[in-house]
Amino acid sequence: MVDEKEKSQGGITSSYDTGDGVELKVRYSFFGSIYDDEEKEAAWEAMQQDTLTMGPQVAAFQNEFAEYCGCKHAFAVSNCTTAMHVATQAFGIGEGDEVIVTPNTFVATSLVIVKEGARPVYVDIDPRTYNIDPAKIEEKITDKTKAIYVVHYGGQMCDMDPIMEIARKYGLYVLEDCAHTPGAEYKGRKAGTIGDIGAFSFHSLKNMTTCGEGGMITTNNDDLVDAIQKLRCMNLQDHENQPEYWLPSHFDVVDVNGKWGCNYRMNEVQAAVGRVQLKKLDSLNAKRQEIGRYINEGIKDVVGITPVYEDPNCKHIYHLYTLCVEEEILGASRDDYMRALYYKEGVQGILHYQPTYDFTGFRKLGYEPGLCPNAEKFFYKRETNLPMHPRLTKEELDNMIKGIRNAAERVRK
Repeated sequence: MVDEKEKSQGGITSSYDTGDGVELKVRYSFFGSIYDDEEKEAAWEAMQQDTLTMGPQVAAFQNEFAEYCGCKHAFAVSNCTTAMHVATQAFGIGEGDEVIVTPNTFVATSLVIVKEGARPVYVDIDPRTYNIDPAKIEEKITDKTKAIYVVHYGGQMCDMDPIMEIARKYGLYVLEDCAHTPGAEYKGRKAGTIGDIGAFSFHSLKNMTTCGEGGMITTNNDDLVDAIQKLRCMNLQDHENQPEYWLPSHFDVVDVNGKWGCNYRMNEVQAAVGRVQLKKLDSLNAKRQEIGRYINEGIKDVVGITPVYEDPNCKHIYHLYTLCVEEEILGASRDDYMRALYYKEGVQGILHYQPTYDFTGFRKLGYEPGLCPNAEKFFYKRETNLPMHPRLTKEELDNMIKGIRNAAERVRK
């Protein structure tokens, strides 16, 4: 038996169980995909191999993922955070540099910047898509700016054309944080293929998952390939002109412009499961779209509640279903609404994401509140995320829709 205290050692990264006794009709699930016998068989087959890390399954997964995205190169890694850290090092970002980034993302997007001694510069979000606002980027660029890190929030890609135009104008790298968008598209181009590097997550919450953790780096930039290969695996490289496999030794270790990587490898079981999940990805995303649009249709006339907006330039894959409460119209706060939705209607909503600069550690770095008013209003006043995964039943969806409508009436009165 697993002790109750041991169920969620990762805290908010592994469980939303509260233990408060509320009877839930729709619980927020921490598993965002569907597994069946195909994943089980693939994992078991991989376990029979002599090589259990960075072997034939990883190689095949990388090739298949690159082909799926329509990019030249893909490199499997341990998670999305390590993917972004490798990218940050490959870009040569370091002490004294600045990186444009959105505050509306998991803290990992900023952590990889500060770990290299650089400074995140936060740009506000578009209040309709919740993605970084391209119109506000250029005013934050200085002679210290080295890159723009965009995050495709909730399953919908950023407005990439103006972002890439700014990057080209100032000679900046662009990282796409695609943790929410495997298979999403912008004007027919897949996430992770427009910027210099794309970073993907296969965490258990995501649209496809490799046994709870995993990630992928994508790039079309041949000049970054050598650095990525070294930095994801402890700066190892083969000796040149090696006469026999053990001479002068099995491998050499070479820095990448003074940067030192780490062990960010993916194992064979994860890759084998990832290959199966990749084959299912389009159907899993289609199910999420069906669910998201069903909810949209069911709540479109609820005054004071804003459903998900789909940018016509994008293929939205509904990693999250973000519902917004418009306090001035509803006549009640978001928190009062969430209380009614949770305690009275049995629908569990959660919040993503507190503006990164509002965390205690970032306050110590000198960040002050008020940097990004739209992002602050979004997190503290407007948004809640409903349960969203492809296993949701029609009964659960109808309970959600009914709960959303009833909660609005409760707080309005």
